[in-house]
Amino acid sequence: MGIVFNQSYKNIIIISIAILIGAVNTLYFYPVFLKEEYYGLVVFLLATSNLLMPLVAFGSQHTIIKYYSSYSNKNERDSFMSSVILIPLFTIIPISLIVIEFHDLIGKFLSVQNPIIDSYVWVIFLVAFATSYFEVFYSWARVQLKSVFGNFLKEIFPRLSVFSLLICVYFGLINKEEFVWWLTGLYYLRLFIMIMYSFSLYFPKITFSLPRNIGSILTYSFYIFLAGSAASILIDIDKFMIPQKEAISQTAFYAVAVFIATVVEIPGRAMFQIINPLVAKALNENNIKELSNLYSKSSINLLIVAGLFFLLININIEPFYNLMSNPSYGDAIWVVLMISTSKLILMSFGCGPAILATAKFYKITLPFSILMAIAVYFLNDILIDIYSINGAALSTLIVVFIFTVLKILYIKIKLNISPYSTNSIKVLASILVVYFLLNSFDLKLNSILEIAVNTFVILFLYLIIIYKLEASKAINSFINNLFRGEFRL
Repeated sequence: MGIVFNQSYKNIIIISIAILIGAVNTLYFYPVFLKEEYYGLVVFLLATSNLLMPLVAFGSQHTIIKYYSSYSNKNERDSFMSSVILIPLFTIIPISLIVIEFHDLIGKFLSVQNPIIDSYVWVIFLVAFATSYFEVFYSWARVQLKSVFGNFLKEIFPRLSVFSLLICVYFGLINKEEFVWWLTGLYYLRLFIMIMYSFSLYFPKITFSLPRNIGSILTYSFYIFLAGSAASILIDIDKFMIPQKEAISQTAFYAVAVFIATVVEIPGRAMFQIINPLVAKALNENNIKELSNLYSKSSINLLIVAGLFFLLININIEPFYNLMSNPSYGDAIWVVLMISTSKLILMSFGCGPAILATAKFYKITLPFSILMAIAVYFLNDILIDIYSINGAALSTLIVVFIFTVLKILYIKIKLNISPYSTNSIKVLASILVVYFLLNSFDLKLNSILEIAVNTFVILFLYLIIIYKLEASKAINSFINNLFRGEFRL
């Protein structure tokens, strides 16, 4: 697990920096410089492009992760890599033709409630194309066990781009309309940089010979594309549906709350960049012992670290919202709690999603994803009407909880491995005790001072409890190193 901890640690730093930049963008620059209407527009365009991205990528980024380690020599790998980068063209070409032919019809459909959307239909597809190929070449680097620079491009580059463009809007160098198109162009600059970096790590001899298992590759890509398309609905359907039922400004309020809650998954986003190829390797070698080790350790470590982020967010959320210029954003406090809880559940699953996506029984991801998509759609349709944006968050929490339990049971039946132990129960109990204990106190301090005091108390109390529980050797080793002044895992 050494390489996992090493690159996870670096990736956590990168993602944390990205979150800080994103916080400035999301909590101040977007609301002040673009206002709610254009902020909601950008959220809608990017969320809709994310819904489209799995269709465009056609599962090729996951195909690289699954099959690369199964080839024993360079000729086979060259044939595989030469072929896999062409897979997205199967959907990019027909989608482009459809958009050209039916652009006006698509625009009218998307802009029923908010006419501003009509002028930016192409942005959705252009960003989806750039993001899809970025993920392909990022997977190219990850299978070389080099995830850090790609993670920088994935997490920091787009947020830094937004930061720079918002500054340009503020000084009048570009207007709000131009902001959207400049941002689209920067997504393509990011793609170009990722391609150059990936080729520097591994440049295949371009060959037109197909891999020996091309049938299996295309079948896997097709299933993952279907599963990914359905799964992406769970992530972004709420931001797509809210503007159809509410004013687009509500999308901005919801997006801020989701952004805050998403901080809980920082450790997972960091670890998965490097652990997923290792999961695929263990499965390709049929090394169930190593797989079980990756599964259990990733679960307990992510539960501990994500639990800390969960506490820092939810204990500090009220004074944090008090610092914002627009009090309407504070109406989404329950959204933060529900979405962060769903993220904590997902983090406790460890590398389970990677196991499902790369094991021989990977086809089960399709019915799981379809059922999740259907469930979240109908729950959103009902609950948004009743509870507005809180209903969207509640839908996500319900679906994530139910289907995470089902996935854990499925892996247990198939491989007889589980992510949880008695230590998991101890850590979960610790999170709940600290949350309810500190949430019962109202310090009545200045908001900044209250956040500082809460943060100190959480860090001290939670880390002491976790250290005494000895739930994770890796976490305890990290804490010991911190006390010795050695900032490494």
